[in-house]
Amino acid sequence: MVKQLVLIVTLSLFAVSAAWAGPTEEVKKTVDEVVSIVADKEMKKNDTKRRQALKKAIGGIFDYTEMAKRSLGKHWTARTPAEKKQFSDLFATLLENSYAGKIESYNNEKIVYLKESVEIDYAEVKSKVVTAARDEFTLDYRLFKPNGKWMVYDVIIEGVSLVSNYRSQFNKIVTNSGYDKLVKKLQSKNEELKAP
Repeated sequence: MVKQLVLIVTLSLFAVSAAWAGPTEEVKKTVDEVVSIVADKEMKKNDTKRRQALKKAIGGIFDYTEMAKRSLGKHWTARTPAEKKQFSDLFATLLENSYAGKIESYNNEKIVYLKESVEIDYAEVKSKVVTAARDEFTLDYRLFKPNGKWMVYDVIIEGVSLVSNYRSQFNKIVTNSGYDKLVKKLQSKNEELKAP
């Protein structure tokens, strides 16, 4: 009876700590999963299976709709619900295909988590990547908690915001050539970067 009680209390504490995982724990869990997929010898034999596993792992913490909304900036509000859905899907595919190749080239780099700052439902996790040649670059994650779970809405690489970078490009295209031109450009880019 005592053993059962101890087990129940332990499992309850684990469940509570998992539910209240902080932003760094969420990021680390996903990064560890991604590293494990990339390092898996069986996965290396099957590009399609590896790419699908990577997309699933990353999609669990990246809020692509929020990233798409922030990247489209002031042009988001003028979109219909169908256009928002289409744009979010195109943007998610762009990110998945653009960065999957970079992730797949992972070669035992060391990831060091430096600092976490939290303000109510927003957080930033600062980290750095150290290569085998001892080169370092910063990689910071901006997260928010829309439904009780920390989700990434921006990544800052060496001080450059991914979302701001895309917002600048997208704004230029929409302003000069219209929203439809941006959609066509994203569709064509996604065809170029299509997963193996």
